[in-house]
Parts: sequence; structure tokens; C-alpha cells
Amino acid sequence: MIRLSELPSDVQESVARTREKVAALHAELPRNELVVWTAGNVSERVQIPPDADGVPGLFVIKPSGVSYDELAAENMVVCTLDGEKIEDGTPDRLRPSSDTAAHAYVYRHMDGVGGVVHTHSTYATAWAARSEAIPCVLTMMADEFGGDIPVGPFALIGDDSIGRGIVETLRGSRSPAVLMAQHGPFTIGADAKAAVKAAVMCEEVARTVHFARAYGEPPRIDQEQIDSLFDRYQNVYGQ
Repeated sequence: MIRLSELPSDVQESVARTREKVAALHAELPRNELVVWTAGNVSERVQIPPDADGVPGLFVIKPSGVSYDELAAENMVVCTLDGEKIEDGTPDRLRPSSDTAAHAYVYRHMDGVGGVVHTHSTYATAWAARSEAIPCVLTMMADEFGGDIPVGPFALIGDDSIGRGIVETLRGSRSPAVLMAQHGPFTIGADAKAAVKAAVMCEEVARTVHFARAYGEPPRIDQEQIDSLFDRYQNVYGQ
């Protein structure tokens, strides 16, 4: 088994930074009312220095069934890209999240993804329960998601079935969010912070479109306008 203590010092430092970041970002899930109890998880790919020959890909994820109040950098679990926990200094009883296989599959098959988030946020999960995509009826959706938020296939927890569904749905899509049918939203990003932002925005638009539909069916934005809004937001907006 891989031992963190035996890895090069610069790799250990990268792992430590990632653990700090992932632990801190977990606080955003309850703060934004995206999870209840111990549900949900954030992970981030560890940046391995280019000169660290022979070091496998790694990522950091929340331990399974641990209260958000108890999460700290030292109990974040370190896994290989096969989803196996390494000897990372955490107690053996701290197993990685039950969604670890899904996160690992995404990292193995989507090189540009550096962060993955899963929540059971109420409104996005309500759309997932209906296996219904969220239509792009808001400029915010065009900006953030580049179109509709798609639905992924139904899959059971326990192996990489969910990961396969995420990759199949989001590969070739501009959306960083997918609603896994009758399960809930998963989001991806260049790092964990970007994936958390996508999770927050996914719930916001799910809620807004839900209320809009109470008064009638809102019209979808024309694709040409969606493309223009997405391009501007991704390439011009901000500093």
C-alpha cells in the first residue's frame, strides 16, 4: 500500500494543501443549504509536481459518515485514482465517502477535471427525481452552464456506475453539472472551488426555474443568445 509518509516531500506538501482546501470547502455545502446531516462530498485532485516520478495520481475526499462539524484537514482521506485509500495518517475507521468510486472514475476519464462535488440539494434533486433536465431559461444559466443542465442515467451507489453516467453525460457538454436520475446533482470544475460554485449555482437556478414554472412554462433562451452569453461570461466577465 502507498504510504503518504514515504512520498517525496513536495508531494506531501501538495497533499497537505489539498486537504486544507477540501476541508474548508465542505463548510460551503451546509452554509448554502445544499446538504443535510452527513450527506454530500467534495473532492479535489492533488497536483503532483512534474518531477515526482513514479507517484500515482491522488485525490482528497471527505470521510464517510462524518459530521460536517467534525471535518478538518487531518481527517480528509487521500485516495488513488482507482478509489483506494492510501496510508495517509488517518485512522483505519475513516473510510472514504461512499461516492469515492464515482469521483475516481471522473478523474480517470476527464483529465481537465480537478474537483468534483455531490449534494442532495432540495430543488436540484427534485428535478433529478423527475429525471428532467433544467431548461436554459435564465441568462445566469447560459453564463454558468452554457445551456440546459442535463440528466444522467439512473445508477446505484457502490461501484463506478455513477461515475460512468457522469462522464457519459458531461463529456462534450458545456455544463459543469449533471442531475443523476432519481439521485441528485454532481458538479465538476477545474478545482474543488469551481465545482462547489457550480453546485451552488445549480441549486439556485433549479429553485428559480421551479418557481417560474408555477406561473407557466418559461420560454427557453435562443441557442444563439445562449452561445453569446456563455462566451462573454467565460472569456470576458470578471478581472
